[in-house]
Amino acid sequence: MGHDGAVLSRLLPALAALALAVLTAGCGGGPARDPAAEGSPERSASATPAASEAGGETFESDVELARSLGEDFWRRRFEADGLRYEPLRDFIAYQPLKGPACAGEPALPNNAFYCPEGHFVAFDERWMREMNDRLGDASIYLIILHEIGHAVQAQTMSDFRLNVERELQADCYAGGALGTLVSAGALNAEEGDEEELLINLASAGDPSDAWWRPDAHGTAGQRQQAFAGGYNQGVDSC
Repeated sequence: MGHDGAVLSRLLPALAALALAVLTAGCGGGPARDPAAEGSPERSASATPAASEAGGETFESDVELARSLGEDFWRRRFEADGLRYEPLRDFIAYQPLKGPACAGEPALPNNAFYCPEGHFVAFDERWMREMNDRLGDASIYLIILHEIGHAVQAQTMSDFRLNVERELQADCYAGGALGTLVSAGALNAEEGDEEELLINLASAGDPSDAWWRPDAHGTAGQRQQAFAGGYNQGVDSC
């Protein structure tokens, strides 16, 4: 995924035809490991020039582009509602077993997470590089936009009875942000990006519908549906 190429216009029909999962991202609220509209303010959002010129060519530039576009999207979305988005205080790439703690809990390898106590996102850089190499750069955008979605939940004081509700909304937010960035032209797709997204969406999801578990993130179908709903209808649908 990058700054040039054809728009991902076929993504949602393909998603609707497949019972796939959403995201290979970590969960919010700490470093616990993941077990598994036209004319509206958000649809008219666009990237800043600096963000548009930033990347799509390397792993590092994709990571920075995903963060800068994601935060710019939410800044504009908050402003449209008369609110102020608080940017992340930090964005940390860590090595396995050397990540930042959150609320006294150590960071885990092969994970990404949002920490509300420090208002930062952290990710295992080696793991994300492996995801990028194996599944394509779409994994970077899905993971980072999901974690920024948790940062948004913290700022809006979102309250959830179940962890699965929190995770599915973050999936929806990721889809809504990505769909808006694509439709606005801030992100375009290169050949093969659609397949990369579908592969990434297929690589997560709880093995059973144990929705009451404190670490539940949603089944493959639930996560696919949440992401696709956001992508199709925008973040207001989340």
